Amino acid sequence: MFSREGSVDLLTMEDTHSVSTLIDSTTSKIHQLQKAFAELEGHRAVTLNLKWKELEEHFHGLEKSLKRRFHELEGQEKEFETRTVEAQRMLQKRQAAVVAKEEAQLETLQEKRDAAVYAITNAREKQRKVSTEESSCITDDGQGGSPTVEEKPPDVMVSDSNLEEVTSPENGSIEVMSYPQLVSFCEQMDSEGLHKFISDNRKNLAAIREEIPLAFRAAANPALFVLESLEDFYRLEGPAMDVKKDSNLLGIRRTCIMLMECLSILLANPEMVSASDIITEELKDMAETIAEEWKPKLDALDMDASNGNSLEAHAFLQLLATFRIASGFDEEELFRLIPMVSRRRQTADLCRSLGLTERMPGVIEVLVNSGRQIDAVNLAFAFELTEQFSPVPLLKSYLKEARKASSPVKPGNASPTAQNEVNDRELTALKAVIKSIEEHKLEEQYPVDPLQRRILQLEKAKADKKRVTEAAKPQPKRPRANGVGYGPRVTNVVAEKTFYPRVADNRYPQYVYDRQFVYPGPADNHCPPLLGSATYNMPPAHGNYFATGYQYQPAYLH
Repeated sequence: MFSREGSVDLLTMEDTHSVSTLIDSTTSKIHQLQKAFAELEGHRAVTLNLKWKELEEHFHGLEKSLKRRFHELEGQEKEFETRTVEAQRMLQKRQAAVVAKEEAQLETLQEKRDAAVYAITNAREKQRKVSTEESSCITDDGQGGSPTVEEKPPDVMVSDSNLEEVTSPENGSIEVMSYPQLVSFCEQMDSEGLHKFISDNRKNLAAIREEIPLAFRAAANPALFVLESLEDFYRLEGPAMDVKKDSNLLGIRRTCIMLMECLSILLANPEMVSASDIITEELKDMAETIAEEWKPKLDALDMDASNGNSLEAHAFLQLLATFRIASGFDEEELFRLIPMVSRRRQTADLCRSLGLTERMPGVIEVLVNSGRQIDAVNLAFAFELTEQFSPVPLLKSYLKEARKASSPVKPGNASPTAQNEVNDRELTALKAVIKSIEEHKLEEQYPVDPLQRRILQLEKAKADKKRVTEAAKPQPKRPRANGVGYGPRVTNVVAEKTFYPRVADNRYPQYVYDRQFVYPGPADNHCPPLLGSATYNMPPAHGNYFATGYQYQPAYLH
C-alpha cells in the first residue's frame, strides 16, 4: 500500500511539473509564431498588423487564464492534502481513544465481576457457618468470642447488592450472620452496648460496618436510636482534656459518625425502608436541637489546626445530611466547615447531600490558597473540575512550596535534627505528590521518575547521617567477667554482636500514635519497634503516615 501511494504521489508531482513547464513555454511559442507570421506577411502585399495584434491578445489571454486556473488547482490540491492529513490524524486519535476506553471498561467490568464473585462466595460461606453453628451463635450473647469472619478488602464497599444477599428473601427476616449481637443491640435500643461492641471489635470494623444498616431494621426506631447514640459525643469532653490525645473520646466520635453514615445507607435503599417513615418531623426537630447545641463549639475550630480532618465538623455536617435538615442552617457556615473535613473520604458525598456542589470551586480555591493542593486535586477530580483547576500545576505548586519552606535551613549552620526535619518535610511532600499522581493516573502529564530519584537521594543522605551519628557515640567501658570493677582492655576477646549497649527509651523519644481507636482506610499505622532496633527522631509536625510511607494529606480518612 505504501509503495503504491508513493508512486501515485510521484506521478502527480511529475504531471504538475510538466504542466507548469508547458505553461511557462507559451511565451516562447508566441514569439516563434510571431516570427512565422512576419515571414508570411513579407510574402503578401497586404499588411496583417491588425490581425496579428488580435492573435497576440488572444494567446496572451489564454496564457493568463491557464496560469490562473493552474494556480487555483494547486491551491485546492494543497488544501485537500492538508484536510486529508488532519482527517487521518483525527482518525488515529479516535482509534486510540476507543481502544483506551475499551480497555478501561474491561478493567472496570473485571473489577465488578471479581467483587460480585467475592460477595456471593462470602455470603454462601456465612450461610454455611450459620447452618452449622446456629446454636452456638444464639447462646454466645456477645460475651465470648464471636465467630470469625474473613475481612473484605478495603476497596469492596457496601452496596445494595451486598445488602440483599445478606437478607432472607423467604420471610424478610434480618440475618446478620457474622455478628448477631448487632441485631440484639438494635432490638433493645442499647446504644451504649453497641458503642462498646464496636470498640471491642474494631479490628473487624469493615465487616461490622457492612452489617449495621441491616441490623438497624431490627430497631423500633432506627433514627431515634442513632440520635441517642450521639449523647456522649461532647459529654465526655472535659475542660482540661486534650481531645486529640484521648483515644477513648476519639473512638466514640468516630463511632457516632459511622452510625450516622450507616443510617444514611439504609435510608438510601427504598426497597428496604421508607425514609419518610423513619425520619419524621419530630425526629428532625430533635436533630436540629442537637445541631444547635453543637454549632457554638465549631466556632472555636481552626481550619489550619484541623488540617482537613476535623471529627467535630464532620459529625455536624453528617448530622445535617443524614436527617436532611441542612436547609435550616446558613449555607455560608456550612461552606466554612468544608475545608475542615477535606481530607476525609466522605467529603464529596457530604457536599452533594448538603447541596453544596455549586460552591465547590470556592472550596477548592480556599484549599489552594491555604497550601493544601493535594486536597484541592482530590476534590477537583471528585466534582469534575480539572479543567478549571489543572491537577499538575497544583501538584507542582505544592512541591515548590514544600521545598521553599525547607530552603531557609543552611546545611553548614543547621543542627542535625533541624536538617533531618527539613529532609523529612521534602520527603513527605514528594511521597504525597507521587501518591496523588498514581491515584489519578497522571503519569503521562507528570512523570514520577525524577521525584522517585529525589526520594532515594534524600533517604540515602538520611541513612548516611544516621550511620555517622551512630559511629560517633561514645563506647562504654567493658566490665570484668565477674561484674566487679573495670579491668584493663583485653585485645583477644571476641567482640559482642551488639557493639553498642541499648540506651534508655527516653533518650530517643518515639512518635506515639495517639489514636488507638481507628477504622479501616488510610490512617496512622505505626508499629512498635523491634527489640534492639534503632529508633528514629520523628519531627512533631509529621503526624499521619500510611503503611506505604505516604504522609501529608491522605486522600480521604474515615
